[in-house]
Amino acid sequence: MGAADVEAVWRIESARIVAALTRFTGDFGLAEDAAQEAVAEALVSWPLDPPVNPAGWLMATARRRAIDAIRRRTALQDRYALLAADPADPAVGEEADPDRIDDDILALMFVSCHPVLSPEARVALTLRVVAGLSSEEIARAFLVPVPTVQARITRGKKTIAAAGVPFELPPADERRERLGGVLSVLYVIFTEGSTATSGDRLMRPDLAYEAIRLARTLAALQPDEPEVHGLLALCELTAARFPARTGPDGSPILLEDQDRRRWDYSAIHRGLAALAKASARGLGPYGLQAAIAATHASALSTEETDWDRIVVLYEALGRVAPSPVVELNRAVAVAMASGPAQALAIVDELVASGRLSGSHLVPTVRGELLARLGRRPEARTELELAARLCANQRERSVLLRKAAALG
Repeated sequence: MGAADVEAVWRIESARIVAALTRFTGDFGLAEDAAQEAVAEALVSWPLDPPVNPAGWLMATARRRAIDAIRRRTALQDRYALLAADPADPAVGEEADPDRIDDDILALMFVSCHPVLSPEARVALTLRVVAGLSSEEIARAFLVPVPTVQARITRGKKTIAAAGVPFELPPADERRERLGGVLSVLYVIFTEGSTATSGDRLMRPDLAYEAIRLARTLAALQPDEPEVHGLLALCELTAARFPARTGPDGSPILLEDQDRRRWDYSAIHRGLAALAKASARGLGPYGLQAAIAATHASALSTEETDWDRIVVLYEALGRVAPSPVVELNRAVAVAMASGPAQALAIVDELVASGRLSGSHLVPTVRGELLARLGRRPEARTELELAARLCANQRERSVLLRKAAALG
């Protein structure tokens, strides 16, 4: 067994291992450190002596590392006695209580996304301790230096310890509110994977698929929460278009030019099934976005898309979760349903408000609308501005080509 085998087992089992260790040690940071030490030990020993039960080996080794750390750190004999049971026993008894495993993993998600943490720390900790990604993988995904990711993780663990965040599920009256924070973190991870904010690739599919995997886990643990299914539906339906969104050289292919036969219809079916579960109790913000994605997924072409329905859904989304990005997307839908003149009025209101100043999104949409209205010089100016503001090289190249075509 080599490094790839260790990575595969860790990716599958990391949340369960860290959650079980946190419950037994009462120390989130210690549990994560001990688990990482076990992975490092596995990289050395598994090629020479492959374990029969790799997951159990990681759990037992991490548990021993935790015992050693507690022995060095404190003389609290009661805690040590609790942990000093035979490490060869089944992984700290969790097989006897499968429901507790689910609760532990869910608690781990809530701890990793706790409100006391910065948004960047929430994302880094979730990817590290719940998804099992290494600091190097997280750094590559977000195009930041590895020491930056490591610092976010370290500060996050110290913040959790200093704030005395308990390893437990939030009380029922707090859980739904806190659940929104967990969903927000998964949404950030997915959107960065589906449309990278910077770099030389339009998408980072591995990151998006990791968010989908976590969303599926959360949906299994919280089956009665409609917005969990709404987020899962949104991610599945959006990811269904990934195979058709780029050409062989990685260049972007716009929605109207995509070969819809290349869409992943298995993902569409999964997304529609999740949307049906979300719809049973009324759609929230993620469910409404999923309904928009489902409308696209059910159309045979851009022309045959039910743009009027999409406009209505964006109007509903703007009422329950108002934001300038929602207004901008509504403008795009209005342009398709009723023409560019009405849409330009919406965009000009956004420009006047200054709510998306500095973003390439507004001049991108405004340039497209002006081009459709025949105002070519103005359109070219807007698209060139959008290109200057855009940090993603693939998107920037598309904007520059469109601007040049208007010249």
